[in-house]
Amino acid sequence: MSRLIRGASLLFSGLFAGFLLGVLVLENSLRGFNGSVYTQVRLVELDSLDTLASVTLIPAIVTTVVLAIRARGNDRRVLVAVALLVLVFATTLAINLPINADQASWSVQNPPADWGTVRDHWQVAHLIRTVAALLAFGSLIGATLTHRTPTNHPTPPSVVHA
Repeated sequence: MSRLIRGASLLFSGLFAGFLLGVLVLENSLRGFNGSVYTQVRLVELDSLDTLASVTLIPAIVTTVVLAIRARGNDRRVLVAVALLVLVFATTLAINLPINADQASWSVQNPPADWGTVRDHWQVAHLIRTVAALLAFGSLIGATLTHRTPTNHPTPPSVVHA
């Protein structure tokens, strides 16, 4: 069961980190375009990407927390991953989702005058959560590579020579 949880934690955190990295690249490429182009792409992103974020981030957090509980808090890298994923979640709730909700009503023909400032605020928060998600994934990889599965082999008795 522990192996399954560890695998699910790696899978979902890796998918989520990769997803955020892809969005980061897309958002960075949009920096050279005007407000209408930016708004059009954001409206397309907002169509389904929030759903993809939810179906990867929530299982990543849940499985990583379960992994930390099963390790009884003895694996620092798993605890670091939990903290980083919570940071991602908090940043998303506090900054990215409210901006997403606001941008959903933007007009492609007439973006708000402060669209660039809003974009910059969203992108900085997105950069923070992308770095945190990548570090969480890396931490879980490190924890997995050094994880030792307890064996059920009895320790052979010491041989005493007389």
